[in-house]
Amino acid sequence: MDIKVPAVGESVYEAVIARWLKKSGDVVAKDEPLCEIETDKVTLEVAAEADGVLTLLAGEGETVKIGAVIATLDARGAEAPVAEAPAAEAPAAEAPKVAAKKAETPPISPSGRKLARELGVEPQEVKGSGRNGRVTREDLLKAEAARPAPAKAEPPPQPPAAAPVPPVQEPPPAAAPPVAPPPAAGESAERIVRKPMSQLRKRIAQRLGSVRQQTAMLTTFNEADMSQVLLLRKKHGEYFQKRHNVKLGFMSLFVRACCQALSDYPEVNASIEGDDIVYHNFCDIGIAVGSDKGLVVPVLKGAESLTLAQMEQQIAGFAEKVRTNKIAIADLEGGTFTISNGGVYGSMLSTPIINPPQSAVLGMHAIQERAVVIDSEIVIRPMMYLALSYDHRIVDGKGAVGFLKRVKEYIEEPEEMLLEG
Repeated sequence: MDIKVPAVGESVYEAVIARWLKKSGDVVAKDEPLCEIETDKVTLEVAAEADGVLTLLAGEGETVKIGAVIATLDARGAEAPVAEAPAAEAPAAEAPKVAAKKAETPPISPSGRKLARELGVEPQEVKGSGRNGRVTREDLLKAEAARPAPAKAEPPPQPPAAAPVPPVQEPPPAAAPPVAPPPAAGESAERIVRKPMSQLRKRIAQRLGSVRQQTAMLTTFNEADMSQVLLLRKKHGEYFQKRHNVKLGFMSLFVRACCQALSDYPEVNASIEGDDIVYHNFCDIGIAVGSDKGLVVPVLKGAESLTLAQMEQQIAGFAEKVRTNKIAIADLEGGTFTISNGGVYGSMLSTPIINPPQSAVLGMHAIQERAVVIDSEIVIRPMMYLALSYDHRIVDGKGAVGFLKRVKEYIEEPEEMLLEG
């Protein structure tokens, strides 16, 4: 059976084999991950379609076309040990079963497999505590801590003492060449490490560079009092999670606020095609999600008609797909407006970059208690800075400021937004 590079989208024609998870000659089980491939949009795993013995035909770092054969699976090779087992002794007859059992790998993410290799822990021997038995980082650390320390090797027996040998007069050694001093403490022997850019990082670099060159990007700022949103989550968060099996986060409320504001400022939800401005009468909201490979932006399709629970469930699903390299091109296509939450990383204030061909992106930031003046009195309130970057070719300053002010009003008075929705 041939293992081919899967088709991941109409605009993707090639991929790079980032890492093989198995070696030639390994016995693999159906649905077991074989390798990770990178395209200019996503990183995903290729799994075995049947049981068999693996033979690799392409190496790590090699660029391959979509549909190319990168490995083969020999089902007969996997069955051969089982057919010969009855002729062997009883203990040997059990060996294929043990090997088959060992080949069964519990659910684990690529980053988890990397950590397991660094710790020297076999994932098959770890009981996963995550969802559906998934092995988590904490499980690997506990397994590594629970391993017994290696026994100290006993010194080899000394040979019996031989009769003393008279010393031999040798000529004095030649002067040794000067030895370079070792690197100072804290200084690495390799001061420069050069690594090739991944396909995803190349694509990100190209797109971000084109934004600066092909758009007239400006950013306007405001701040929102998060008191009412925090009160809403505190009051209804527990009930919301019990009913929908997902937390009520900030993102769904901001998505709802943006959908409401986009209906009042349609130019913020538009894009340029040639000499035309295309206005969208729907809200496909991109949610920026960070990963070890880079930033990806899955899209909430038809967000204006989704409930808060549906938004949170889809966002949680996107985050899990990104973490486990299961995100699909279909999840990333489209998008009329984007929201990026730098606050989860502690960002106080930043200038987000537009995701072309969209005309605007909203940046959320960390919530901090600050002194503000309300009704001529200084009070302490949880405040969040908001940033809207927009393409000035489509959106005028008046529209950008008005849109951001409307989002601020909805966040500060969420009941009005929820009643209108």
